[in-house]
Amino acid sequence: MKNTFTEVWGLMRTGHLNTLLVALALLVITTIIGMAGYMYFQGLGPADALYLSIIVLSTVGMNEVGPLTPNGRVFTLVYILLNFTIFGYFVSVITRYVFEGELRRIIKNYWVNRRMERLNNHIIICGFGRYGRKVAEHLTHNRIQNFLIVDRDPVKITGHYGDHSVPHWLEGDATDDEVLKRAGVEKAQVVITTLPDDSGNVYVALIARELNPHVKIVARASSEAALPKLRRAGANHVVMPDVIGGMHMANLVIRPEVVEFNELLSGVGEGGLRLEELRYHELRDEFKNLTIKQLLTQTDTGVHVIGFKDAQQGFIFSPEPQRRFGQGDTLIIIGRETEVRAFISQLAHA
Repeated sequence: MKNTFTEVWGLMRTGHLNTLLVALALLVITTIIGMAGYMYFQGLGPADALYLSIIVLSTVGMNEVGPLTPNGRVFTLVYILLNFTIFGYFVSVITRYVFEGELRRIIKNYWVNRRMERLNNHIIICGFGRYGRKVAEHLTHNRIQNFLIVDRDPVKITGHYGDHSVPHWLEGDATDDEVLKRAGVEKAQVVITTLPDDSGNVYVALIARELNPHVKIVARASSEAALPKLRRAGANHVVMPDVIGGMHMANLVIRPEVVEFNELLSGVGEGGLRLEELRYHELRDEFKNLTIKQLLTQTDTGVHVIGFKDAQQGFIFSPEPQRRFGQGDTLIIIGRETEVRAFISQLAHA
């Protein structure tokens, strides 16, 4: 019962409902004024005074509680003039909330925030500009839905996704400690900060690392001077889109076939391939401690193992088929989307 009351009170306190609360408060206040006035000037009881107040307030124009005294008529005149504005304001607010869908949007946002609070081991995307949008699209393309977008302007998010497929999102400044706490940074798995200015990304990395020492932080950098700052702030990986873009353009001239193959690996174009990793702890028990050859033979999906990360030796390219997949190891595979999906579904936990 207490939790339900707290949730309802939290909904009522949202900024979107302030206008409705003000309209309701004015309606209650003017009704009380009318009751008091008719009890004083007309000598009516509380029930009759309330009835007459509502009749005047709603502009119905009936009087079933007896003739008005001279003082009662003067009070009614003043009361009517007062209520023209208040009742008109109340009707306009109700119209906007009910008929224009404002109330539906508020309730929808409330339940979205409720689901957001239940997120655990999720990904937080700070900023929904050009890069943040691409991050979200790529996660969705890879069937990852457990992410939350934080941005000052929610219209960017709702405008991009439409009404039916909007992911978890939070309106606010990602450089604000309280906003990141509301986003669940203390129980998040990854924070990706794509803010347009380096100082903002540095601050997000600092806050995230302080609130969650174990979170993985991926940060965008616009200048090389920001690289050491982001590293010191706690970023595990720093990406410079401009540098990557320049290298890509140069490689289109120097080694175009390699670029085309990389695009295939990224799923771009027809017949796109998919690179994926499979960790040892994700395997079902019956597939643990087998060799690479045994894993490929038992699944027979058509994927290829192009890399292997050994817990002690690090990355090994083109590992031998007899290498055993053990504790702490990671398998790097390549194949068509359907092949990779079938391989993982057969070997890994759901």
